[in-house]
Amino acid sequence: MKQDVFITGIGIIASTGATAAEFWKSCLQGKSEIARVPAHWSAYRNAQSTLYAPLPLPDFSLYPVSRAEQSQLDKSALLAMVASFQALNDAGLKYDQKDAKKNTFVLDGADSARSGVMIGTGISGISSLLDNNANHLLSSHSQTLSALGSEIKKRGNIADIESRLETISGLLKFPSRFNPFVVSMSMPNGAASTLGIKFSLRGQNQTFCSACASGTSAVGHAFRAVAGGSADLVLCGGTEYLMDEAGGVFRGFDAAGTLALRCENPAAACRPFDAARSGFLFSEGGAAILVLESGTHARARGARAYAEVSAFSETFDAHSIMMMEPGGIAIRAMTQNLLAEAGLTPPDVDYINTHGTGTVQNDEIEATVISDIFGKGPLLNSTKSMIGHALGASGAIEAAVTALSLYHGAVHPSLNIENPVRDLNFARTAQQGPLRNAITHSFAFGGHNAGLVLKKAG
Repeated sequence: MKQDVFITGIGIIASTGATAAEFWKSCLQGKSEIARVPAHWSAYRNAQSTLYAPLPLPDFSLYPVSRAEQSQLDKSALLAMVASFQALNDAGLKYDQKDAKKNTFVLDGADSARSGVMIGTGISGISSLLDNNANHLLSSHSQTLSALGSEIKKRGNIADIESRLETISGLLKFPSRFNPFVVSMSMPNGAASTLGIKFSLRGQNQTFCSACASGTSAVGHAFRAVAGGSADLVLCGGTEYLMDEAGGVFRGFDAAGTLALRCENPAAACRPFDAARSGFLFSEGGAAILVLESGTHARARGARAYAEVSAFSETFDAHSIMMMEPGGIAIRAMTQNLLAEAGLTPPDVDYINTHGTGTVQNDEIEATVISDIFGKGPLLNSTKSMIGHALGASGAIEAAVTALSLYHGAVHPSLNIENPVRDLNFARTAQQGPLRNAITHSFAFGGHNAGLVLKKAG
């Protein structure tokens, strides 16, 4: 017998909020945080884009996160850990310390063998890998330059050479030590494994790595596990941390021509579905963790539900590693699958939280598919218009936003739409009103598509 599946807890860390409540308030206010990229990046290479969405790291001391964990885990795993504590607290799930030395916990009232973890990420661990590789490559050269500078200084008036050496030395940015935990820090499954260990969850533990669709896929597979009866509770979502000292990850997306180019007015640079869009806003990262529970488990403990998950679908373009299939064939199939599984018709869908990156081709294809299937019916918005694109974390953040929208009967504005690519029902201001059914979907490099149907919890 298929179980009903509810979202009972939400934790979020994003550029506009370090908790779900703070983030949701910022969403309704249409708040965005956009900055110029670090000035020293231009010394390595002049980029086409000059903006990003910075991520203030949370105060880890506010959570049961040890100093050892902070030094031995990649920031993507730490973000997922903090968001998990937020989600468990939000769901009203208690946890007791199991092992003080290891700083691990066990959930009260949950069968650990039937409680799992499913996390999506695009390139989790990339920050730790790049930083430690920089130490490996550059630390000896930095010492050599320093010694050379001292030797030159002894030989006379050569201030120009000395100055240039100091400039070069200053650009050799790397951590002061090579971290012996770099292998585990760089593993894509590091975040999911960390959460399973942290909370003693011995059920299914999986990592989904399908680029920008990763977070949505993780939530979808968690839904399937709970609905199918193989799990009672799953911590699921997505996490990403994308910064490195030299801006190498940023440069990769910039060189691919995917980032926002019109940067004179930072607040208006990211403009999904607008005719003047030029690319997406690079995000430093973020995380969203959802607690998914079976109806039986949630009702037994009197849990509050934000929304019910009623369908999940994945398709694959089989077209290009970097570009969406122009006809949107697989995206249409995914959307039709979602409607069929949820038992809905297009008029039943009140709201779609779009992928909405701001890239030229993607927005055109997405808007065309939505127009063809739904017409001008559902409200549409793009969460990325405010927080940028956090890759594998984005789909999970957007699933959380969709659940919050259903729960509160409110939809946040989609920023910077002045001349929309299609005559669709874009929410240009915050909208209030009853919402029954909503779709959130994600599309990714490689050709992966994933979508969810959420409905208002009854």
